[in-house]
Amino acid sequence: MFLINDLITLLAANLILTQALGTSTIFIAAASKKNLVGIASVVTIFTTSGSAAVYFINRITGEKYNDFALLFYVLAVGIIYVLMLFLFRFIGKKSFERTRKYIHISAYNCAVMGTLFTVSERFSSGTSALTDYIKMGFEAGIGFIIAAFILTAAYRTLNSAKVPASFRGFPAMLVYLGIISMAVYALK
Repeated sequence: MFLINDLITLLAANLILTQALGTSTIFIAAASKKNLVGIASVVTIFTTSGSAAVYFINRITGEKYNDFALLFYVLAVGIIYVLMLFLFRFIGKKSFERTRKYIHISAYNCAVMGTLFTVSERFSSGTSALTDYIKMGFEAGIGFIIAAFILTAAYRTLNSAKVPASFRGFPAMLVYLGIISMAVYALK
């Protein structure tokens, strides 16, 4: 029962479903199970490591440079992006070629940037530890994965010939996402 409650909490607090962040990337992920695993994994890495970066940025800059938060967060994601590219290139050329497209799609995804701002806002009092930031970033990534699985389940049906041509694809997925968002938001 404890695991089910945690899963529902993750879903209910998920940035993807409650604030519609990352919908375009999540639709790409839902199109293929291979893409789903790659994109969801990389987004989780970005949200987790980005949230850790937000902790240090907020500690160093404080309230004095709060107007430059977007610039600092974009720079942090850019640094993580370059480090991930170097890491996978170092691991091997085959690994690099396989994961490069996921890194490119995920780096400046609005789910990643939205997570950074949400984490910063939630812990703005300054009393939270680094582990709290990392935990929330990881939960956002897991929420992205869960949301992608939910959309994957409906992807084929919403793109089938049973759906009118003018409504098929992206419009149907947005309506489906809206309905799921309302249901998840009601669980809060």
